[in-house]
Amino acid sequence: MSRPQDKPASGRLGSIDAYRGFVMFLMMAEVLHLSGVARAFPDSAVWKFLAFHQSHVEWVGCSLHDLIQPSFSFLVGVALPFSIASRLARGQSRLVLTGHALWRSLLLIALGIFLRSVGAKQTNFTFEDTLTQIGLGYTFLFLLGLGSTRGQWIALVTLLVAYWGAWAAYPLPGADFDHAALAGVPPDWAHKASGFAAHWNKNTNLGAAFDRWFLNLFPRAKPFFFNGGGYLTLSFIPTLGTMIFGLIAGNWLRRERPPVEKLKHLVIAGLACLGVGLALHGLGVCPIVKRIWTPAWTIFSAGCCFLFLAGFHAVIDLHGWRRWAFPLTVIGMNSIAAYCMAHLIDGFIISTFKTHLGANAFQFLGDAFAPLFTGVALLLVLWLILYWMYRRKLFLKI
Repeated sequence: MSRPQDKPASGRLGSIDAYRGFVMFLMMAEVLHLSGVARAFPDSAVWKFLAFHQSHVEWVGCSLHDLIQPSFSFLVGVALPFSIASRLARGQSRLVLTGHALWRSLLLIALGIFLRSVGAKQTNFTFEDTLTQIGLGYTFLFLLGLGSTRGQWIALVTLLVAYWGAWAAYPLPGADFDHAALAGVPPDWAHKASGFAAHWNKNTNLGAAFDRWFLNLFPRAKPFFFNGGGYLTLSFIPTLGTMIFGLIAGNWLRRERPPVEKLKHLVIAGLACLGVGLALHGLGVCPIVKRIWTPAWTIFSAGCCFLFLAGFHAVIDLHGWRRWAFPLTVIGMNSIAAYCMAHLIDGFIISTFKTHLGANAFQFLGDAFAPLFTGVALLLVLWLILYWMYRRKLFLKI
C-alpha cells in the first residue's frame, strides 16, 4: 500500500483515471449476468443488446466487453510517459527505472498466475490473463518509452508486420487433422475459416502450437492440448502493440501543445486505426479476432481506445466537467485493487448476502432478475470499499 500526496502528481489527467475506472467498471459488471434476463425475455431487443455487449463474441468481431482488456493495456501505455517523467524529475536514474520496470513485470505475471490459480489444486501456470499479458511486455514497453515517438512507431509497425508474417507462414493442419479432439473445435463450427484466413483458426495456429510446447514445461495435473477459448500466451506480443499505441497517445497528451490539437491527434488516430483494421479484415489480410489478438484486432481495438480517450479528454480535461466521473475515478485510481477484489471476494460477498438477507432476498421480481439485482448489490459493496480506500488515500500499486 502507498499513501500518495494530497494533490495528484504533476501532469496527471483526470481523463486517464476516469477512462480506467470505466474499463474496470465494465469488468466488474460481469456479475450482473444480463444474459439470463435476455433469455427470459427473448423478444426484447434492449436486453439482447445489453447482454451482447456484456459478453465476448465467440470469435470474429467485437462487443463492448471485448474492449476491456485492450483498453486496460492501452492505458498502461498512456500512463507510462507521465510515470517516467515524474520519476526522472525526482532524480531517479534510468538504470533504477529499468530495474523497477522489470520488477513490475515480474509482479504482474506472478499476480496474474496467482489469481488464475485461486480455488485450483495446484498452481495454474497460464499466461493469457490480462495482468500476465501486460507483465510479459511491460519491460519492453518501458524501454521504448525512454526513446522517441518515431522509434515507437517503427517498433510498432515492425512488431505487427513480423507477427503477422510468422502466423501467415505457419503451415495449416492436414486433411486428417482431428479438430474436435486436438483443437476443441466441432466440425460444424461456424467460425472455422478456409483458405488464407485459416492461418488464424482456433487452436490450429502458431500460438496454439507454441502453447502445446511451452505450457507443458510447467507442472500440470494433465497435459495441455488447447485452450477452450482459444486464448494464447503469444498474444502478449500484439498486446505490446496495443500498449505502444497507448504510449504514443500518452506522449501526445504530455506535449506542450494546444488542447484542441491534442484532441485532434487522438480522434484522427482513432478513425485511422478503425479504418485500417476494418480494411485488413475486409480484404482478407487478417481477421479481427480478440481472443488471439490478431494484428487487425490490435489496430482496430486501438482505434476504439483512441476515441474513448479522446471523449474522456474532451469532456474532463478540456471542458472541466469532472463531477459526473467521480464514481469512475474512485475505481480508476485503485484499478489493481478493483481487479483483485473482483477475482477474490465476490463469492464471499454474495454468500454473506444470503446469510444475512436470506437466500431469496433478490428474487422480488422473479428468478430471471435475481442475478441482476445480486450483481447490483455486489457492485455497490465493491465500490464502497474502493471509496473507503480513496477517502483514506490507500492505493494498491505495483
